[in-house]
Amino acid sequence: MASSGVDAQTVDLGGSLSHYDLHDHVPKPLVSPAAPLALSGASWVPDGVDRISRLPDVVLHNIVSRLPAKDAARTAALASRWRPLWLSAPLTLVDDHLLPDSGEWNITSTVSRVLAAHLGPFRCVHLSCSKMDEHRNELERWLVLLAAKGVQELIFVNSPWPVDLCLPATLFSSASLTRLCLGIWRLPDTAAVPRAATFLNLRELLLSFSVMSDRDLAFMLERSPVLEILTVVGGQSGEPARLRLVSHSLRCVQLGLTRLEEIHVMDTPNLERLLQWNAVGKHHVSSILCKKGRSRIKIGHAPKLRLLGYLEPGDDEIEISNTVIVAGTRENIVPSIKILAIRVKFGVRNALKKVPGYLRCFPNLETLHVQSHKHVETTGKVNFKFWQEGGPIKCVLQTMKKVFFYEFRGSRSEVAFLKFIAERAQVLEKMVIMVASECFSSGDDVSPKLRPLVSSKWISKVCKVKLCRSPFSEGGDPGFSHWLATDLSCPDPFGQVNYQEPL
Repeated sequence: MASSGVDAQTVDLGGSLSHYDLHDHVPKPLVSPAAPLALSGASWVPDGVDRISRLPDVVLHNIVSRLPAKDAARTAALASRWRPLWLSAPLTLVDDHLLPDSGEWNITSTVSRVLAAHLGPFRCVHLSCSKMDEHRNELERWLVLLAAKGVQELIFVNSPWPVDLCLPATLFSSASLTRLCLGIWRLPDTAAVPRAATFLNLRELLLSFSVMSDRDLAFMLERSPVLEILTVVGGQSGEPARLRLVSHSLRCVQLGLTRLEEIHVMDTPNLERLLQWNAVGKHHVSSILCKKGRSRIKIGHAPKLRLLGYLEPGDDEIEISNTVIVAGTRENIVPSIKILAIRVKFGVRNALKKVPGYLRCFPNLETLHVQSHKHVETTGKVNFKFWQEGGPIKCVLQTMKKVFFYEFRGSRSEVAFLKFIAERAQVLEKMVIMVASECFSSGDDVSPKLRPLVSSKWISKVCKVKLCRSPFSEGGDPGFSHWLATDLSCPDPFGQVNYQEPL
């Protein structure tokens, strides 16, 4: 393996992927062969008249484009009017839908025939079933055909072995793409890409478990002038991983299972969300991909950035390069942030000491999500006096309206933090506390542990407190959907946790 340039970590990743559902991190197909038929219960008119075939071509094209490719091709048998329609209707091709219920099937040759026969355009193409390493010539020909026939959405997933199969540079000729999802590839050498190649219409890019360098990712951003959503899941790099964001179109950046040495938001005037998550429970993939060590997050020009998380005080360092003048003094703050999510080791004193500094960076913060991270070895807890002596925190005093606390175990440090919020947050409207599931399995009664909080002198008289059982298993991950995170119509993807089971 050494001669192929694949490091030991990538080999280990390949083995783990065989037990991990990669498809959780790629979009679901737009069509399904199992979709219910809306007219299946409609009454039959026995006059023998084919009224559907009399509809205008534009309507029939629309009907065919919403069918799986196999069903779209079968419409040619309905009537002579339908025979040419499927060849020119915007087609959705999902190779998984071409597989039979049983028996062998040459899926690769079937995909090749469909791509060659159809005139285009392709509304969506989802390719994940072929053994790409055994069909390198075919996959390059596929990309040429898709580019020529105007593919709009492409989900292209390599089989797990080899995990660093190089993606053909012909991909960059697909100027019609609006959404691109690549899984388990090595991005092509940018030197082999024509200078004129540009993703002129690409608005969403997802790179899942792919091998890339800092330069490769920067090149993709540079060649995507209207890109709004960037998601990197399980990104692999053989060098110290750094992400430098320079884009006037980016609105959302999401990093999952990707531990970077540095994230530098350099010039992103329209960026609204920066999200990262590094846990998939106790799965081996998480331990391989989420390297230990500190990560630095540098925030430069991002005037619209309103949502940030999950950050880990003690592991993630924040560096703010833009300086704001406040009351005659210079402060390094990000005034645009309204929603912050942090993962805190309440049993580690050095991590807790970072929390006040984090909160002071965001003076206009309105919603705070806190996940209590269970640490194997505690290195010093803190009490209420610790927070009192830390000095005033502007967002707690003036702007904080909602606090969500996940995986509460009733430790003294947790209670002291919540009590500090309760006695300082003047405009607090809601506090939701989700008790960790392990507290119930062990038979602990959390009520006595909450008495100091209940008896606090709450400064806000309108705050509603809700105590719930956590919906997560022991050591649960931060509770948000990575699909909702990229849905810009969802105001707070961190807050979409089902906490309807009260205590």
